[in-house]
Amino acid sequence: MVNTWWVATIVAVVAGMVGFFAVLRGSAFAAHAIPNGSFAGAAAAALLSVNALIGLGVFSLLSAVGISGLGRRGRQDVATALTLTFMLGLGALFLSVGSEYASQVYSLLFGEVLGISTTELVPTVVLALICIAAIAFLYRPLMLSSVLSDVAEARGISRTRIELLFLLVVALATTMTVPVVGTLLIFSLMIGAPAAARSFTDRPLIAMALSVAIALAAVWTAIAMSYETNYPVGFFVGAVSAFCYAAGRAWTALRGRRGERRIAIHERSRRPQRSSA
Repeated sequence: MVNTWWVATIVAVVAGMVGFFAVLRGSAFAAHAIPNGSFAGAAAAALLSVNALIGLGVFSLLSAVGISGLGRRGRQDVATALTLTFMLGLGALFLSVGSEYASQVYSLLFGEVLGISTTELVPTVVLALICIAAIAFLYRPLMLSSVLSDVAEARGISRTRIELLFLLVVALATTMTVPVVGTLLIFSLMIGAPAAARSFTDRPLIAMALSVAIALAAVWTAIAMSYETNYPVGFFVGAVSAFCYAAGRAWTALRGRRGERRIAIHERSRRPQRSSA
């Protein structure tokens, strides 16, 4: 349980930070495709009897490069879809060749946060530090290219290069988070928390901090509820993330209505008063 809390905390911090830019850049589909593409890496690692992190890392990076390369002169969503389907098909092939490892691959699909060993702590911490350092280093160009892409191009920030670098960061985050929440549920943690945070505030640093806080709350709540009910952790991660996003959308709608009312009251106060005479 101690390993579970530590690793889940590290994963939530990284997912909240990386996911913030995924939502800001409109790269939610890519953030979903790269973890699912790493399924092939998990199957290949099981087939070759090597560390699962190696397979996840290699195929996550290949997915990122494939999405960036195919989308350079074409539609990004088409490139992402093609890369995703190819990687899933490759994973199915590897799994059919070595079917005796199906249970190991299945655990990576849905996560095994309650089965984290001490030996997995160090690789997770190292990958987390690399991801955080990369986000800190790329923060300004990422922010500028996400909000004002034309201005970024004018200042010499290549859109293609920054997209590739960001996808590589997503691949590294995928490598460390998949064993915890699984390839099928990382999307809820990496996208749900940042999307909810952006509903509450437009300030980048505050939104990123809130994204990390929501991801931490989702993971901690999921672990506690899974421990008490013996239900899968992934279910609670997805449910809490969806609830937070729904709360964020409700707050946005409520704030919009209040703004409309204030504008209406202000417009009424500016209208000239008719004389009773």
